Amino acid sequence: MTSASLAERLDGLLFFPVTAYGPDGALDLDTYRAHVRGGIEAGAAAVFACCGTGEFHALTPEEFRAVVAAAVEEAAGRVPVVAGAGYGTALAIRYARLAEEAGADGLLAMPPYLVVASQEGLLRHYTALAGATDLDVIVYQRDNVVLTPPTVVELAKVPGIIGLKDGLGDLDLLQRIVSAVRAEDPEGKFLYFNGLPTAELTGLAYRGIGVLLYSSAVFCFAPEIALAFHKALTTGDDAMCNALLDGFYRPLVELRNQGRGYAVSLVKAGVRLRGLDVGEVRPPLSEPSPAHLKELAELIERGLALVPTSEA
Repeated sequence: MTSASLAERLDGLLFFPVTAYGPDGALDLDTYRAHVRGGIEAGAAAVFACCGTGEFHALTPEEFRAVVAAAVEEAAGRVPVVAGAGYGTALAIRYARLAEEAGADGLLAMPPYLVVASQEGLLRHYTALAGATDLDVIVYQRDNVVLTPPTVVELAKVPGIIGLKDGLGDLDLLQRIVSAVRAEDPEGKFLYFNGLPTAELTGLAYRGIGVLLYSSAVFCFAPEIALAFHKALTTGDDAMCNALLDGFYRPLVELRNQGRGYAVSLVKAGVRLRGLDVGEVRPPLSEPSPAHLKELAELIERGLALVPTSEA
């Protein structure tokens, strides 16, 4: 096992695998292992198990532990494994401890369930979570969690909280957060992640404020495309970025926006289209329509055709 910290190891394209189910709807851990193994072999820098794309909301605690353990075993120390943790404080701590038992390297702290909390309440929640586990914690800002710059400054001081994943998309707010944290600790190593669905679409904008880490749902079903975009983004090949944005990512987002829950179900359908039967999404999510599946298949082929031959 490496002695490097989680923050030091999160450098590259981040893989958020889907959770595989069999025809009866139960976990299919063998297929899940194959999915995780394929992602690592394709070049993922980390595995984020049982997060949004992995249907955290749909898993029992026992299933959660089994899936995280399977990811850890497949990773075998080659890349870090980060697990989701969410709901209220007590349950978030329970999931954190299950992830720790399963061998995870860190946590992605999902938004608390249902409530719209004050800044003080959110600070208490994430501080309690970080204090209850030895795992490093990344706080996920989205939906009912909108953090002010002063709150993130305080979170950055909490031992064990190493970063902020932004799923809100308010770049003005994020820039002010980055600036406030940097002013407080100019030498700090606090991490920032682009956590929007289909993060590549906003990759150039986030790069403008220094945020290069992001979660790639496309990597689940088209690692060739995701890796080509990541290379272009990090090397400054904006022409390739724009070619992939225009020919693949923008149409994909327009398709994604045609259905509720497509940020997950469309990704899972893409994995099946590429030959790995990971099953359907669990309720309350639903499957894409046949017409949308056909459009997705055509988009994947179009995207693959845009990848330079040397990288395909």
